[in-house]
Amino acid sequence: MAAVVCVTGAGGFIGSWIVKILLARGYAVRGTSRREAADPKNAHLWALDGAAERLTMLQVDLLDRASLRAAFRGCDGVIHTASPMHDNPEEIIEPIIAGTRNVVEAAADAGVRRLVLSSTIGTMYMDPRRDPDAPLGDSSWSDLEYCKSTENWYCYAKTVAEQGAWEAARARGLDLAVVIPVVVLGELLQPSMNTSTLHILKYLTGQTKEYVNESHAYVHVRDAAEAHVRVLEAPGAGGRRYVCAERTLHRGELCRILAGLFPEYPIPTRCKDQVNPLKKGYKFTNQPLKDLGVKFTPVHGYLYEAVKSLQDKGFLPKTSGAKVPERRSCLPQTTSQPPPEIVSKL
Repeated sequence: MAAVVCVTGAGGFIGSWIVKILLARGYAVRGTSRREAADPKNAHLWALDGAAERLTMLQVDLLDRASLRAAFRGCDGVIHTASPMHDNPEEIIEPIIAGTRNVVEAAADAGVRRLVLSSTIGTMYMDPRRDPDAPLGDSSWSDLEYCKSTENWYCYAKTVAEQGAWEAARARGLDLAVVIPVVVLGELLQPSMNTSTLHILKYLTGQTKEYVNESHAYVHVRDAAEAHVRVLEAPGAGGRRYVCAERTLHRGELCRILAGLFPEYPIPTRCKDQVNPLKKGYKFTNQPLKDLGVKFTPVHGYLYEAVKSLQDKGFLPKTSGAKVPERRSCLPQTTSQPPPEIVSKL
């Protein structure tokens, strides 16, 4: 009998890819959603290979611990990705904080082997006193007062939620690991737009004439999903936080790569800030995930796939003349010798 893994937020951007990878590896998957299992917005999951035989969809409310407990019962592991993603405090703080706490408690009640929590880099770098030359690591936490004063309510809620998850997991003796994705891009499996893909769409449509003076780290959605699955599987992977990032790019460099791949779109070439030096991004190391066998896709690959996906789904008019980067297989393979450590900086 196939091992059972529950994926909360299964129909989301990262969640959909996690379901795809788990099914490809022979797992039985329970996906949870706020919607009914037959909702058309879940149709892309039923179209995945293996879904007819090994996918079950359940309607679950994160604020209802009993429904979570029922979803997790009999599962070997749980991957928690479900989360609202915007900055309206009235709508996100309770679902993120209380919902995450309920997931931890329900997973402990169900006796799952490991819970993998999908967090965000916003739990690490939002601290004005942070040493910019020190890579983010397990002990890096965003400053809650700074998040509130800058009205970064999503980062605030996710930081409180993750800290609470570690506290609750220790109290219950639950094996917890946390994957911390950055800005996630690549092929959309789901039919709807997501926040991180909207991040580049505005540069392709002409909606934004100038890019801002900011730097962010980026990663392929497939690699982010692969990271969650490998952290779930690896025997000694529990008890730590894994930064899931391929590289850091200034917004200007991001636009230059997009323009090189898709020169036919009106991608901005000018920074809105013509006075200050280019802002540098945070440093990080992705070596712990490489040690688990994650092979990160280069930026040209996932930017190309993201734009082609926007075209295929009708969010962006199709054009001719795109430069196709070297592609690799859909599901990453384990490498016998991990690449050397890279500490990314702008």
